Amino acid sequence: MDPTHQAGRTGQAERGSRRTGGEPDRAGDPRRALPKVDSLLAHPRLVERLGVWGRPLLTTMARRALDEARASLAGGGQPPPLDALAGAVSDALDRLTSGRVRAVVNATGVVLHTNLGRAPLSAQALEAVKAAAGYSTVEFDLTTGERGKRGSTVSALLRELTGAEAALAVNNAAAALMLILGAFARDREVIVSRGELVEIGGEFRIPSILEAAGANLVEVGATNRTHLADYASAIGKRTALILVVHPSNYRIEGFTAQPALADLVELAGAHRLPLVHDLGSGLLRGRLGDEPALDESLSAGVDLAVFSGDKLFGGPQAGLVVGRGELVARLARHPIARAVRIDKLTLAALEATLLTHLSGRPDDLPVLRMLAVPLDELRRRAERLATGLGERAKVREGTGVVGGGSLPTERLPSVVVEITPLGLTETAVVSGLRAADPPVIVRAERGRVLVDLRTVPPEQDDLVLRSLQEIMSAR
Repeated sequence: MDPTHQAGRTGQAERGSRRTGGEPDRAGDPRRALPKVDSLLAHPRLVERLGVWGRPLLTTMARRALDEARASLAGGGQPPPLDALAGAVSDALDRLTSGRVRAVVNATGVVLHTNLGRAPLSAQALEAVKAAAGYSTVEFDLTTGERGKRGSTVSALLRELTGAEAALAVNNAAAALMLILGAFARDREVIVSRGELVEIGGEFRIPSILEAAGANLVEVGATNRTHLADYASAIGKRTALILVVHPSNYRIEGFTAQPALADLVELAGAHRLPLVHDLGSGLLRGRLGDEPALDESLSAGVDLAVFSGDKLFGGPQAGLVVGRGELVARLARHPIARAVRIDKLTLAALEATLLTHLSGRPDDLPVLRMLAVPLDELRRRAERLATGLGERAKVREGTGVVGGGSLPTERLPSVVVEITPLGLTETAVVSGLRAADPPVIVRAERGRVLVDLRTVPPEQDDLVLRSLQEIMSAR
């Protein structure tokens, strides 16, 4: 016999002997019972998700689920059924994507709902965002064919709308305040009334913003009463500016005092100091509770006024600064200005919102339209919704709020649909509505579910009704 052939047979026998003697046969390995990735993705529970989320993401999730199953088997576990593996992939995908930004129906009656994105954009702003999403003239001058200046149109429109010498837009009001403090008050002192050291959303506080900007806070007055003399006695060689902050998310009532804004402007001017007014909500003019209006602030002579773009102004998230030309120019040149500049989509939405204000069509802005909706209209819509729900629903008087840290003590008279969830708990109804497509966000109160249509566009009334009917019929 050929020696080479004999050696091959001997090697095969030795390998067979080793396998028999100790190492388990791969044919008996429980890991071989696990499906291949393609077989797992063919499960009916995942086929539809493939069309939504695509094969690469689902493949990654499937491989991760199979790896976890192999690790479990190595520890002595049993092979999971195919349904269980598909469920694990589906659940992992839900955990990954459940927090993504989605459109919801706001049926809470809170107009500027911070958790739901505050002001909804107007139709004009949405069209502008869509147009700007591709290539756009964010920094391009069509007249000269050369590089343009970002935000120049927003600044021009803000000047036209407010009558201010100059204007600048950044990504939010806190960023605008940070820019002002960094540009004018680093390593210097800023005078603020103790009653205005507010905490805004996300546990951000005015003193923290000053500290982050490198400014030194000088508190004056008491929590409930601050006098002009308190400001005057605090002014020194290291004073950079006087900051007035509207406490938009709380109220102190009773024995209170605060100098008139015009008096503070005169005091600051006598000491050649800028007076910065952080108004907060962006009310342009007129009266709405105790909310200060921008036109009154500018008429009082403040040097810089700061307000939000996504509250009562009715536009996208932005921090808007208007005031003296030389001060705004210094802000625009400061290095922080680039770090807090707004993107092209926000620019487009802000331009459209400003043009809506300038055109004198406030009803085109959803926020202003919601605030002004007549009670008779709300009652008519509420009665139709209640009729569709039957005996479990009734219409009653209610109240809403502006929200968004604006007008904390003001209540909006409203009409609500009160639903008694027969056979269900209010928690089950509320969570069921959140799971609808699109999700519907409502309020729960003392075992009842409350639907306030003030914040629901009329064309979505039927959607709210269908979602409620589906949940009620599932009891």
